[in-house]
Parts: sequence; structure tokens; C-alpha cells
Amino acid sequence: MSTLDPAGPAAADIATLWWVMFWGALVLFALVMALLALSFLRPAMIASIKPIHWIIGGGLIMPVPILIALLIAALLLGEQLLPKPGGVQPMRIEAHASRWQWQFSYPETPGAPTTETLHLPAGEPVDIVVTAADVIHAFWVPRLGGKIDAIPGHTNVIRLQADEPGVYRGICAEYCGEGHETMGFVVEAHSPADYATAIGGVQ
Repeated sequence: MSTLDPAGPAAADIATLWWVMFWGALVLFALVMALLALSFLRPAMIASIKPIHWIIGGGLIMPVPILIALLIAALLLGEQLLPKPGGVQPMRIEAHASRWQWQFSYPETPGAPTTETLHLPAGEPVDIVVTAADVIHAFWVPRLGGKIDAIPGHTNVIRLQADEPGVYRGICAEYCGEGHETMGFVVEAHSPADYATAIGGVQ
């Protein structure tokens, strides 16, 4: 369930953003540690720097370029996570949360029953329509994408894609009561040719 082991394009963007943020934070940390080391090794040099220079250098010149670069990366990668209007609309699958289980239905596949396992066609984007029956839950498949809340009386949609057939784990990422820890689910991605058979749709 590692977000750093992505198996889909949305998850890959999230992992890339994590690494960009990590290296940016590491650069800032290294700069601060270098200044700390200088304060012990060369205290006279540090004491000779005027307060205004600390404000300009340490408060603006040092962090601002790094923070701007991180902001640009976050905006660019975050934009790629949003479903774009137009073109062919992806398949829609409904994910309904209740304490303490998930139920998945396939309204676009005639004859497909409701399942406790989420079945996806591999290599294709799928819009997951997320709802809740009772309290706020959160739908999250870390290796396939971000998470989104399941809110009673409200519908949220998240787009996922599994690059390859396989089995992935999902969880409720919002504390929802005493049975929260049991509210996991399995995602099975199938080749497009096997998808209808896997969910029991009418051939």
C-alpha cells in the first residue's frame, strides 16, 4: 500500500510530487545545518553578520527560490490529477461506504452484481463515484491514486487507473468508528478482455 510504489498515472504524479518535496526539504535542511555548524566552528564569522543580512539572506534569498520551485511542481503535478472535460468519458463505478464495509456496483455493465471487491479494467481510466450511508469515510487506494471523502448526502468522484492487471489494497482513510480498522477492501485490475467475466456482467 505504499504511495511510493505507484501502479497508475495519478499515483505516479503523487509519488513524483512527494520526491520533489522531499529533496526540496532536504536542501533547506542542509543549508540550515551548514549555518548551525558554522555557528559552532566559526562563531566570529556568524556574529559579524548583521541582523538585516540574516533577514534578507536567511528569510528571502535562501528559501524563496526553493519554495517557488516546489510550488510550481505542486501546481503542475496537481493539475494533472484533475479529470479533464471533453473527450471520451471514462467508465463509472459506484463505491458506497457504510460502517464498516465498501460495496461496489457497475451500472454501465448490464447484469453485474454488487461486489465487495473493486474490479477495474487495467490500462483504462475509471471514474469512481463515492458515496456514504452514515458517517464520513474516505476512499483510498494508495498505489492507484489519491484519496477522496465519502460524505453522506453528497457525491464525490475520483479518477483511477491501474497500469497493469494485478491486486491492490484499499482502505477507509477517515476514522469512522469502532470498526474503522476493518474497513479495507481489495482492488482487482483485469485485462479488458477478462473484465466483464470477472464482474459477472452479461456477455
